[in-house]
Amino acid sequence: MSQVLKVQPAAQSEAIAHFAGRLSFETDPSDVAADIGAGTTGWVLVDSRNQASWDQGHVPGAIHLPTLEIEARAASVVPAGTAVVTYCWGPACNGGTKAALAFAKLGYPVKEMIGGFEYWAREGLPIETADGTHRVTLDPLVAPQGIACAC
Repeated sequence: MSQVLKVQPAAQSEAIAHFAGRLSFETDPSDVAADIGAGTTGWVLVDSRNQASWDQGHVPGAIHLPTLEIEARAASVVPAGTAVVTYCWGPACNGGTKAALAFAKLGYPVKEMIGGFEYWAREGLPIETADGTHRVTLDPLVAPQGIACAC
């Protein structure tokens, strides 16, 4: 018996609702980078990590707003009604999810950048530190050199 089909795929309408729903809650580093590169406006990127993590490196143009400070400071940093994309360390960290929840509770439209800062860096995208902007070595298992997934 197939391990894949032991539980049958969902009906078309359920699959559409599920996957469309996920996309309404999530974005990824490639899409964020594409918007940043194109100068697309209408949303802000929020790094929800602590100061030491931010100082180690962050996405250029991100706003630093640790999760525990969102409730108190969001209104002074992010204009009401602005769409927010949150991120934290990576897939093994739910800090970006906690930050997204905090923004949602305040009434902001929000998405989480899946993969977090880890996958941003592993894809070889620019990282900003006090020393300027640079790129780390591309992880070929995440984003092979010269190959785009074109998703």
